[in-house]
Amino acid sequence: MAVMTPYFHVELNDDGVPMLSGTTMKVIELVLDHLAYGWSPEELQYQHPYLTMGQVYSALAYYWDNRQEFDAQIDQDLAWVQAQRQARVASPFVQRLRAIKYK
Repeated sequence: MAVMTPYFHVELNDDGVPMLSGTTMKVIELVLDHLAYGWSPEELQYQHPYLTMGQVYSALAYYWDNRQEFDAQIDQDLAWVQAQRQARVASPFVQRLRAIKYK
């Protein structure tokens, strides 16, 4: 059961993840769009037309009020992705393509 927060359009799902009410979008997903692309709230709403401006502003306010936690999660997720990339072994097909490319 979702738990409402003091932010009108943000609720915590069963796992404690902040979500935009009435959607399947995590707050961190919208924040990543804002940080990665530099999108304004208006552009975020344009890119996600199923969100209201109230939802966008609530998500951003929630981020700014909990920035350290979000930034730590983002850093942790990026470190995990980098570790996965370094640990992967190229498939035989990719190995053959690389061998052809570098002849």
